[in-house]
Amino acid sequence: MSKVLYIIVCAAGPAADVGKLVTLAQDDGWTVQIIATPSALNFIDLPALEKQTDRPVRSEYRKPGEPRSPQADAIIVAPATYNTINKFAQGIADTYALGLLAEAPGLGIPVVILPFVNSALAGRAPFRRNVDQLRAEGVHVLIGPGQFEPHAPNSGGDKADTYPWHLTLLHLELN
Repeated sequence: MSKVLYIIVCAAGPAADVGKLVTLAQDDGWTVQIIATPSALNFIDLPALEKQTDRPVRSEYRKPGEPRSPQADAIIVAPATYNTINKFAQGIADTYALGLLAEAPGLGIPVVILPFVNSALAGRAPFRRNVDQLRAEGVHVLIGPGQFEPHAPNSGGDKADTYPWHLTLLHLELN
């Protein structure tokens, strides 16, 4: 049986291309479950991703009696927004995606975060503290030299095509 990878996708420029990460993960033998933040639903092609993964894209808690998603062996958050990273670090679980993330460290599920934030946001003290806090809990936040480099404000649209999806899986393999 293959391992299960949750890909949590947030509402950021590269989100429309999350299928690239799905393909890379499936090529590595992962069964992929897409979890979208509520805002990300407007950024992704739901039918295409459901066809690609052969699973429903989840964005909210299941109703009683609905089948459960398989347990995650690892979680990748990509693209990860400023809000999601900060809320995760603070233990806020006000969406299905954040609820899953809130539990993951306590369950021993590896989490890799590939941000998509601009330099004005990435330079804020609360963000830097939250990245450090997540790293202290064993969460792999791929920001900095050789990983994701924050882009200049108002230039995210120019950077979406070069978003380094492959780093997330490479980091999972190394850990």
